[in-house]
Amino acid sequence: MQEQSDTPLKRTPLYDQHVACGAKMVPFAGYEMPVQYPLGIMAEHRHTRAQAGLFDVSHMGQVRVTGADPARAIESLVPGDIQALAPGRMRYTLFTNETGGILDDLIVTRRADDLFVVVNADCKEQDFAHMQAGMAGDATVEMLDDRALLALQGPAAAAVLARHAPDSGSLVFMSAAAMPVAGIDCFVTRSGYTGEDGFEISVPADRAADLFGVLTGEAEVEPIGLGARDSLRLEAGLCLYGHDIDTTTTPVEAGLSWAINKRRREEGGFPGADVILKQLADGPSRRRVGIRPEGRAPAREGADIVDKDGAVVGKVTSGGFGPTVEGPIAMGYVPVALAAPGTPVGLVVRGRTLTAEVVKTPFVAQRYAKG
Repeated sequence: MQEQSDTPLKRTPLYDQHVACGAKMVPFAGYEMPVQYPLGIMAEHRHTRAQAGLFDVSHMGQVRVTGADPARAIESLVPGDIQALAPGRMRYTLFTNETGGILDDLIVTRRADDLFVVVNADCKEQDFAHMQAGMAGDATVEMLDDRALLALQGPAAAAVLARHAPDSGSLVFMSAAAMPVAGIDCFVTRSGYTGEDGFEISVPADRAADLFGVLTGEAEVEPIGLGARDSLRLEAGLCLYGHDIDTTTTPVEAGLSWAINKRRREEGGFPGADVILKQLADGPSRRRVGIRPEGRAPAREGADIVDKDGAVVGKVTSGGFGPTVEGPIAMGYVPVALAAPGTPVGLVVRGRTLTAEVVKTPFVAQRYAKG
């Protein structure tokens, strides 16, 4: 997590609920956030994979973009094809810089009269400023500080939500709609960052506690902390900004080329397009890969990746124990020559080199409701 600073920590609208549930609170992205509940990280992880977990992600940034053509305006900052989105559809995309590096990853949802954008907590202030400056005169950007965000994830999520929001059953993966949930006006997206089917629910901040109580009152649902959220997304092979992707990595190196749609590849017109399009054509010099160490010992972020001769070729960007795969897993960047699945590598942990091999991601099959 993060070290303490002199800046007072913020609290989400659900802070009191976390404390009442016995959560262990830690500093994260400037907020006091629950890292785990009495159930424990391993059990929370497994419960989400088996039934449904409820996550407080209200620390993330929720942004509304309006204007004559907000989709065209935001395309000046991202490589995704936002103009092609129909109302009620969503797209994962990236803010890139002039050297092709990633400033943040984000989700853009097109609504009838605006765009609804969700950005990472650590980056939300700089993202907001980036959007204001980059789209000045073409669109208006509004931070939705009066809303909380809950993520209901897991194979039982659809059945649970349908009891309180019957209209949610019409949604498929990466689609969205405004609807009442337990009588509260919400904006619901069928999305999430665990690899499981699920929903993210944008709710007025002053009704977040009510909704949290309703959902955690269901037999299938447990509150889940940041610890299990991290292990779930790692098993799903999903990048964490500031770790697996940052300003030193490009979308192509990160294995996110699928987020650059055909029209944008042909037209360019986004920051770093020359670098990114050249890598798409010629290939990058390194790639993000999955790695499985032998044995039970995990390799954490920062561990050296070495080749068969012991030469350092990269570093682990995310690593830990995967409760579902029942073993250690990691991701990191290696030269293209070592990126093929089955390639033997070593991971240096406390001066000892663990035998490992490059593997395909995700480590656990993703179970999105694609319809």
